[in-house]
Amino acid sequence: NRFYKDSIYVKSEVNYRKALDINPKSTVSMYNLGNTLLQQKKVKEAMEQYVGATKIEKDKSKLAQIYHNMGVIFQSGKDYAKAVEAYKQSLRNNPKDNETRYNLALAQKMLKDQQKNNKNNQDQNKDNKKTKKNKEKNKKIQETRKNRINRKEQKEQLILTK
Repeated sequence: NRFYKDSIYVKSEVNYRKALDINPKSTVSMYNLGNTLLQQKKVKEAMEQYVGATKIEKDKSKLAQIYHNMGVIFQSGKDYAKAVEAYKQSLRNNPKDNETRYNLALAQKMLKDQQKNNKNNQDQNKDNKKTKKNKEKNKKIQETRKNRINRKEQKEQLILTK
């Protein structure tokens, strides 16, 4: 599609949609429409095209490209677990793809970092809850002491007034 090559993505999208109207099972058109939508930042729609293509496509090299692009989408959305799975699927279909292998390693590292950060945040939340409980406990102790002092002073006032 010359429109895609010329970065005229809206017209490119129209052409790929027309191609899909003619042949709804054309995985090439689905894949290319997905790429066109991705260039327009229509990520959800692009993903729908890729998923549809994976259900029909039998050619391993094309499946590898589709799963690679799905991995890129997941990774850009910080869904590293799904990115890792998509890259693994891509490599199952084309084990020699070094770019996908690199992206897989990066997504695995990002997933590990994300999980570590989540754990640190959970630990911090636990610490914050403990601190809050301790503050509440100390506040109650202070109030109890204050009440005792007030009662003692009231008793002394009563004694003095008698």
